[in-house]
Amino acid sequence: MKVTQEKLPASQIGLEIEIPPDLSKNAYERVIQKYTRTANIPGFRKGKVPRQILIQRMGQNYLKAMALDEAIQDCLKKVKEREDIKAIGQFELNSEFDDLLKDFEPGKELAFKAKVDVPPEVTIENYTGLEIQAEEVKYDPAQVDKYLEERRLQSATLVPVEGRAAQEGDVVLVDYSGRLVSEVEGEEGEKIFDTVQDYQLELKPGDFIPGFIEGIIGMNAEESKEIRADFPEDYGDQNLAGKKAIFPITLKEIKEKELPELDDEFAEEVSEFETLAALRESLEKQYQEAADAKTDLNKENAVIEELVKLLDLEIPDSMVEEETNKLLTQRAIELSQYGIDVKKLLTQEVIAKMREESRPEALAQLKKDLAIQEVAKRESISVEESEIDEESAKIRGELEGQQIDEDRLREVVENDLVQKKTLKWLIERAKVELVPEGTLSKSEEEVTEETEETEETSEGEDASSAVVEAEVVSEG
Repeated sequence: MKVTQEKLPASQIGLEIEIPPDLSKNAYERVIQKYTRTANIPGFRKGKVPRQILIQRMGQNYLKAMALDEAIQDCLKKVKEREDIKAIGQFELNSEFDDLLKDFEPGKELAFKAKVDVPPEVTIENYTGLEIQAEEVKYDPAQVDKYLEERRLQSATLVPVEGRAAQEGDVVLVDYSGRLVSEVEGEEGEKIFDTVQDYQLELKPGDFIPGFIEGIIGMNAEESKEIRADFPEDYGDQNLAGKKAIFPITLKEIKEKELPELDDEFAEEVSEFETLAALRESLEKQYQEAADAKTDLNKENAVIEELVKLLDLEIPDSMVEEETNKLLTQRAIELSQYGIDVKKLLTQEVIAKMREESRPEALAQLKKDLAIQEVAKRESISVEESEIDEESAKIRGELEGQQIDEDRLREVVENDLVQKKTLKWLIERAKVELVPEGTLSKSEEEVTEETEETEETSEGEDASSAVVEAEVVSEG
């Protein structure tokens, strides 16, 4: 079988393949034998239809088309193996099938053309000594005090109050009902709900409907009044959104929070530590490690951004499509983890829109991955089997009860570990300038930047888990 290869744009190779006479003849004979065994032709038993009758009834052109398709597929399979073609996706016929069919004669050779996507040739130079700027996230000691104060509030004891009105921060017991303000003067508005009794409420302005909490502040125990408040325009219940309401309310009891002393006894009660000093030390370490992790992430993002600028390659559409599918699968898993019925939510129209919106992200992810993989290959960066085993065991624990593709799990874990190791290698050899947090984000669209930062830092681990799950969990 004669094969000629040609490099095409967009990371494709073209093939011109000659179907040998024996292969074309064998393909035609197999089709004849198949239909001889299976065809239902009146007057003949299955498997006993004469050849000429079969050809007459089925049509020689139809049988030749089936044989030609089989011969082409057979040739492509053999060529892929023989030429060691790293095909991505399916081969695409580059000749008109109808033209080939006109020239196809069983037992005679026939040439056809095909093309297929292959992994892109990655060109990347001067990747050592990258000059980058990254925001340095510093640990703020106030975080520890804020955490301890929150725990004190959670551990507070409620003590009844006498002799004063309700104030911000108190916890009150109330009975209240609600009705809309009537548009007709003198008429009582529509009832929203019946009286809610013995409802415990913390007086935190901004909670509930605007004006409701503020109306309770200043009331005394056993006092009754009507509070006027407006439902916000974006209120969840559209029937109430933007409506004015009246809430008859009776304040039955006022309690204030009595906070525990910030001492060793408190530390022992809310943590595993016996002293407040040990608890503080642990918290300081945690917040310091979190700040360092965010700084490291900023360095990684900065070095990736510079690395991708050096990249020279053409990524085939089939790779972008495959990466887009991974992103969609990842998002479907994340939605299902929130209890959302994905089958109802993700209609064909929604999926089509998500696919279109996800393509730029998929392309960016591919460039990042291919750049890092190329550096790892050039610098012979690899990981030990023991490291893969250890990380794989952790993921199995997280996905306990689900069917896992073990081979795919090891592949994904190895790629992830090599990527982390390669980024570390690049950062160690880069010229890194650390700048104060917020410096770089101010130069971009602030809202977009802040959203991306939040997702990358606070949800990074969840997103990574979803990616791994999307790739290694087998179909049940």
